Amino acid sequence: MHEFLRNGAQSVAYPSIVASGPNACVLHYRDNDRQMAEGELLLIDAGCEYRGYASDITRTFPVNGRFTAAQKDVYEVVLAAQLACLEAVRPGAAFHDYHRVAERVLAQGMIDLKLIEGPLDAALESGSYKRFYMHRAGHWLGMDVHDAGLYQVKGESVVLVPGMVLTVEPGVYIRAADDVPAAFHDVGVRIEDDVLVTALGHENLTAAAPKTVAEVEAACVR
Repeated sequence: MHEFLRNGAQSVAYPSIVASGPNACVLHYRDNDRQMAEGELLLIDAGCEYRGYASDITRTFPVNGRFTAAQKDVYEVVLAAQLACLEAVRPGAAFHDYHRVAERVLAQGMIDLKLIEGPLDAALESGSYKRFYMHRAGHWLGMDVHDAGLYQVKGESVVLVPGMVLTVEPGVYIRAADDVPAAFHDVGVRIEDDVLVTALGHENLTAAAPKTVAEVEAACVR
């Protein structure tokens, strides 16, 4: 909040989510009062209102500055899904297209990490991936953080046109359970950017925020 106001924002766009360890697996966690611990992840979902418009950004950091091997594996799956989603945001595409992209990439990643069983099409049909990915890939963004606007009309997805702004935010949330390898317990990762649909494709408005494993670890060192 200090940085938002110091740089000219009017206020926060919504109550910030600052979730460590198991709380990173809780969507819209708001208590923000847990002591972080060595070896855990910290998920920060925060945004400000600037000149009347809302932002909504999420990054996930290792508390000690270095991802464990399992954390890195999950993070790379989410990053691959987020990058694939960005490529699907363009004029003429259906709004729901990039969510379907997220489902396919994340489900295949879960299969590769042996969190769910394949093959991919069977996992998508059964919805087994939803145990670890239970939300949509994004929403409209504008004068409110969840801005007004329809996502489908008469059962058909709204088509993207230049000037629309939306979030792109796939994630994976792995709660501790007997059938989940211990290395993956309480690993919650979300990566979220704010994206403008342009005439030629899209512009990532929050691209400057560190996002790759190397960039995030370097930011932790700073």
